[in-house]
Amino acid sequence: MSLHEFDYELPSDLIAQRPAAERDASRMMVVSRGDGALTHRTFRDLPTILRSGDVLVFNDTRVLHARMRTRREESGGRVELLLLRPTGAGEWEAMAQPARRLVPGETLRLDSGAAVTFMDRTEQGTVRITVPPDVESDLSAHAELPLPPYIREFQGNPDRYQTVYARVDGSVAAPTAGLHFTPELLESLQRMGVLIRYITLHVGAGTFRPVRTERLDEHVMHAERYLVPAQLLNELRTIQQNGGRVIAVGTTSARSLEAVAAQPECAGRWAETDLYIRPGYEWQMVDGLITNFHLPRSTLLMLVASLLPSNDWRTMYDEAVHRGYRFYSFGDAMLII
Repeated sequence: MSLHEFDYELPSDLIAQRPAAERDASRMMVVSRGDGALTHRTFRDLPTILRSGDVLVFNDTRVLHARMRTRREESGGRVELLLLRPTGAGEWEAMAQPARRLVPGETLRLDSGAAVTFMDRTEQGTVRITVPPDVESDLSAHAELPLPPYIREFQGNPDRYQTVYARVDGSVAAPTAGLHFTPELLESLQRMGVLIRYITLHVGAGTFRPVRTERLDEHVMHAERYLVPAQLLNELRTIQQNGGRVIAVGTTSARSLEAVAAQPECAGRWAETDLYIRPGYEWQMVDGLITNFHLPRSTLLMLVASLLPSNDWRTMYDEAVHRGYRFYSFGDAMLII
């Protein structure tokens, strides 16, 4: 398959610039994996769609305050940093814009007044910096949550870009399918017998990197760190044998479950996955998926297509545009089941 097969046109006014007034008030397109039949609901209808014995698997990662606005100490030029991951002893891998003129050893002064030091560039096009302990221990005082670049108007509570169950710091972007859940909705689902389970996958820099190869099989997927509890894999198998469905909340949960299904020896410890799910992939663990509407030409859209009958994602997306669904991180949801 080729990349252009995953392109589509989206009116700019359908790109959600702010979340719904209430998390679970967003709209939800429900798609049958069996025949592609569509229905249109609201997210808080979820308990009427799921069954007792089903299990929802959430990604409990928490978004880091990772966007640092800095000035070069000598020239005063602006440099924006996006922290990606710690590499030890106060060192971090980051993305820098612009980075071309940075000199190893130079100081970058944060808007908070603190300073970080540019060390060098990596072969992957990122940079290495050193971050003082007082900054590293309190990133929220020195940096911002890194909203996606297509969200330009949101000035509300930054916690709306965190899930209500986020607890493990480490991501540079939110697992946005989970933004629709409220504590009340989770409680309602549990009361009716839906099981709630968690994995952790830290969303990394690859989220921001477009696919640049025309042939899908030539794309190299980015690796991300994940942790699936040791006992979860066997528990999910038992649930399926008893007629329950494993529903991943978001593409990150889906990738984690499929990765550990292929390599069960990784369960119970931190591992990395570069699993690339696209049409033709044979799903091993996931029966259903809750997700948002994704960018064109993205690996996330390819993953969604691989779950749909005949990979027919375009019918669903055309319908979403026709009905005025809201797209991307703060947008509406799709349930494939």
